[in-house]
Amino acid sequence: MSDDDAFDLDDPQLPKRIKRAALGSGDYPYAEKLEDEVYEEHINRLQKQLVKLQAHLVESGQRVMMLFEGRDAAGKGGTIRTYTRYLNGRYNAVVALPKPNDREATQWYFQRYVDWLPAAGETVLFDRSWYNRAGVEPVMGFCTPEQTEQFLLEVPRFESMLVKDGIVLFKFWLDIGKEMQMKRFHDRRHDPLAGWKLSPVDLAALEKWDEYSEARDTMLKRTDSEQAPWTVVFANDKARARLAIMQTVLNTLQFAGKSASEIGEIDAKIALSASAFLARHAPH
Repeated sequence: MSDDDAFDLDDPQLPKRIKRAALGSGDYPYAEKLEDEVYEEHINRLQKQLVKLQAHLVESGQRVMMLFEGRDAAGKGGTIRTYTRYLNGRYNAVVALPKPNDREATQWYFQRYVDWLPAAGETVLFDRSWYNRAGVEPVMGFCTPEQTEQFLLEVPRFESMLVKDGIVLFKFWLDIGKEMQMKRFHDRRHDPLAGWKLSPVDLAALEKWDEYSEARDTMLKRTDSEQAPWTVVFANDKARARLAIMQTVLNTLQFAGKSASEIGEIDAKIALSASAFLARHAPH
């Protein structure tokens, strides 16, 4: 790599090699982003369907919970904002918990998340969740290997209890390539309105790409279950990822006014089961 190609987050000029490689990184299946007009037309149809779904949930009392996980800058927050844009905040809560305080650090690990479980008619969207213990915490040394192992043993039982109690649980892992993460970090660094999104933990992630990949694969293998399956979404193109996530929810739930033609078929190249994703990325 030449000096011109070296990645410096503080340099306003993004290296051409990263810009060229970003969209296709991480085995992304498309060479071009989805056209804006196609995206806007489809997302509008899906948001209208979400409004109908919301009315059904409120009337029926059904409870929904969605977990959004993924690497830093994978697009979790933007996807959640798109999902909730036209929904009533009274029935749709976005939860992004900070680092545990001293008291919370001594509690049962799941305890502070339990406070945010949905009541009748509510949808709760977690921007990161208890899966911190399977990803950022072990990779960054914020917990012990024993604590992570205990979590991996407990979480399938915990989620099974939630589902058996009637909560509809969606778990989304948004996957991006290394060059795309670098590009998005660079974009944030040089956008005065988005610089706050970068944290020391985010920056350290660039140096721990392989460790995060290993933690991701272990998490998917150990916590994907029939009751609480993972949906892995390729998110180098935010538009395609958002469409696939909204389609997954709308296709799963039944509600008055549901239109299969308006929702459309999920792109199987973008949204995969955990087993399909792991098989695709297995060493050859």
